[in-house]
Amino acid sequence: MRLNAYRFTAMGTPCELKIVGSKRAANEIALRCQQEAQRFEARYSRFIATSIVSQINAAAGKIAVPVDEECAAILEYADICWSLSDGLFDLTSGVLRRVWHRHRSAVPTREEVEACLALIGWQKVRRTQEGVLLTQPGMELDLGGVVKEYAADAIAQLIKDAGFDSAVVNLGGDIYCLGFSPEGVPWRIGIVNPLAEGPLAEAPLVNRGVATSGGYERYRVIEGKRYSHLLNPHTGFPVKSLMSVSVMAETVVAAGSIATIAMLKEEASGLAWLASSGSAYVAMTQQGDTIVGNPE
Repeated sequence: MRLNAYRFTAMGTPCELKIVGSKRAANEIALRCQQEAQRFEARYSRFIATSIVSQINAAAGKIAVPVDEECAAILEYADICWSLSDGLFDLTSGVLRRVWHRHRSAVPTREEVEACLALIGWQKVRRTQEGVLLTQPGMELDLGGVVKEYAADAIAQLIKDAGFDSAVVNLGGDIYCLGFSPEGVPWRIGIVNPLAEGPLAEAPLVNRGVATSGGYERYRVIEGKRYSHLLNPHTGFPVKSLMSVSVMAETVVAAGSIATIAMLKEEASGLAWLASSGSAYVAMTQQGDTIVGNPE
């Protein structure tokens, strides 16, 4: 069977599809997949004024905004992650970008950070039959920590429902591998090495997803010191955690949230979280040590 490859941009990131099948059928489903990725972006991006996220943020402290079943399911998943992470995985913590941004020339003051902390708290998000309400003016919801992974799973399901049994969905590094490769073996996905060229490891995947979280690419340098882009919603300051984490799981959204929660914890507790997750993982410490977990 033919391996067909497609590239496009969605949700602010380069995307790639590999679909095994006839060219005509693959072209048709690839177009639908691209449209689905763009739908997710239009629906959930905080950068698009008409998105449901922007509507919820604009109505903060005022009224509840009605949401559909898909959005409600994403928020319910975020609620589970918030509980499992002891509040570290918090989709209201994006307000910290107001003081931690790439134009900073000095570390934010405690007063600046505390002003943001007053607007953070998933427990302040009210979800009812009427819709979603951010109970304080100035609060913000940011689904960036979950929606791209959710979209990768949805697109993989779209391909599967169309009758294909071999494909790879890659949305900016959030990857799902459907079935086996054309050679009849697991797809092999390279895990990025933060410290060197070439992969840190290779993950053999069949009907599984992989996602990576790390502070080695997206960071800020303030007064000569490097700060992670990952921010602790309890303290308001960048985390000091593992250098990178890649997780393999049954879904991309599960892999992504497990990896993100690990990165939001201190290094030792992050490794303990990974070991208890029941998922395979590859982690790198700040000292450059590689930790591999292969629970099966």
